[in-house]
Amino acid sequence: MPFMDALSGAAAFPPPIWMMRQAGRYLPEYRETRKQAGSFLDLCYNPDLAVEVTLQPIRRFAFDASILFSDILVVPHALGRDLRFEEGRGPLMTPITTAGIDRIDGAGFHEHLSPVYETVRRLRRELPKHTALIGFCGAPWTVATYMIAGHGTPDQSPGRLFAYRNAEDMGRLVAKLADYSAEYLIRQISAGADVVQIFDSWSGVLDEASFEAFCVRPVARIVNAVRAAHPNVPIIGFPKGAGALYDTFRQKTGVDALGLDWTVPLSQAKRLQGGGVVQGNLDPMRLVAGGSALDDGVDAIMAALGSGPLVFNLGHGITPETPISHVERMIHRVRSRTAQ
Repeated sequence: MPFMDALSGAAAFPPPIWMMRQAGRYLPEYRETRKQAGSFLDLCYNPDLAVEVTLQPIRRFAFDASILFSDILVVPHALGRDLRFEEGRGPLMTPITTAGIDRIDGAGFHEHLSPVYETVRRLRRELPKHTALIGFCGAPWTVATYMIAGHGTPDQSPGRLFAYRNAEDMGRLVAKLADYSAEYLIRQISAGADVVQIFDSWSGVLDEASFEAFCVRPVARIVNAVRAAHPNVPIIGFPKGAGALYDTFRQKTGVDALGLDWTVPLSQAKRLQGGGVVQGNLDPMRLVAGGSALDDGVDAIMAALGSGPLVFNLGHGITPETPISHVERMIHRVRSRTAQ
């Protein structure tokens, strides 16, 4: 598998390519399948439909990797927290309290998530043999911010304020989430995932000390547990917005690959590539814009990183308004370039 070769540190030209949120609302076939599901959560927990939407972008674009269709908040949902998704508002939960943290109970955790594991098993059977299957979870900090606020906010300030006022309670929450998230990833791997990714979508709002306490340490805890069970399965870490803190993230957490957001300068990305494979980091808005903005973004990444171990990806998830023709153009431009 080209994707797995890249994660092992091999340089390939052209590099393997996939997109975060590649199974999603920009595809008309996804929108049709979503109507059948009844709700977003029903879609996540229905193996027949989750397999279908996961396979849709592979059929269209022949990406080198496929990522399980699910959501990062199924972990707190499986731990007994209420969860619903509203159109235009995103996820909504009852905010957790200190007493709620104490009451977190994993009874029935894996039973609740059994449809996800079944989806992974079916995907591994149905995907092309050369297409890698990525499992994933949300990082404890990011998941915790939604649990505390009860919804997404522009800068997750409720979670940050809670952490400053109740550092010990936040520490217990992210530790519990780390342990259950590790179990979740281990089960995904046992079901057939070739690699797993840890999404820390809100790590960029943390100061240096909080980043160490609530991003680095919990992710390292997950990595250690997963590696103890599956020592040869690669782990991708994606601390979105980490900036200069990317420099030591791989060493401190033990992840094999670094997912880079689009704000990471290519000079820094090249330096990080010296320590192993990097993934990214095209701005999703360049993909929406198309034309020379898209071409220039692709060319800059390929010129800077194309000769080293690279997984070409966006710097965050594809957005619903992205034209399919722009995705096709991006893939063609990556795959048709000659080695520099």
